[in-house]
Amino acid sequence: MGINSVGIDNDERFERGWEKLREIDGEAGERVIESLKHIAPDLGRYTIEFPFGDVYSRPGLDLRSREIATVAALTALGNAAPQLKVHIHGALNVGCTSQEIVEVIIQMAVYAGFPAALNGATAAREVFAERGLIEA
Repeated sequence: MGINSVGIDNDERFERGWEKLREIDGEAGERVIESLKHIAPDLGRYTIEFPFGDVYSRPGLDLRSREIATVAALTALGNAAPQLKVHIHGALNVGCTSQEIVEVIIQMAVYAGFPAALNGATAAREVFAERGLIEA
């Protein structure tokens, strides 16, 4: 890919982003990128480079805080269940407890409404069951 018009090495961004995606989201994140390979490979590359190579790699917040914010935002959106599940996995991977994730989702009932929080709780239940943290 090389150097872009503003002097950023795209190969470096991609590698930094890929490492960060794997650190946070593990196999769930890899599956998202793989699912884009045949339909929108550029979207997969952008997903690696910008959110993970640029934003998640910034020094201002630790990964745990970033994942709490992401779970809150995706819960509040109310229409991003697949992405929310990936980031609930990510939150667990970087040290959040299942109880903390549930508390974030409950907090979103105040700001995004009960339907969004209920959808978030459903996503959390599915992830927790998949990981063996609760019975299915």
